[in-house]
Amino acid sequence: MNDIIVQIKNASRMGLRKIEVEPAARLIGRVLKVMQDYNYIKSFEVEENNTGGKFKIELSESINNCGIIKPRLPVRNINLDRYEARYLPAQDFGIIIMTTTKGVMSHLDARKSGVGGKLLAYVY
Repeated sequence: MNDIIVQIKNASRMGLRKIEVEPAARLIGRVLKVMQDYNYIKSFEVEENNTGGKFKIELSESINNCGIIKPRLPVRNINLDRYEARYLPAQDFGIIIMTTTKGVMSHLDARKSGVGGKLLAYVY
């Protein structure tokens, strides 16, 4: 997953609007869906091939920075503010993508749902 996030960040910095990344994995697809929900990418689709498939991603112009959070830290819902201050430049600017018992979602949705989980990535 780190390679794909780095490819998205580099393509955004170079001004590219469409990229193809491999391999296609379910977790990466769910992370891309969250990024699409918050308008960090316009669209993505999966193209199946004999090596497992690849994602075709159309980027928007709104990505300033993105990255992976390692190690995947387990976080309780009440501690999300601490990690928001650590990984995002300002309050209510960007999202932290996390995996929860209710699926992959942003930290904002996790806070509304009252669930915790493990941190995966950040985007702003």
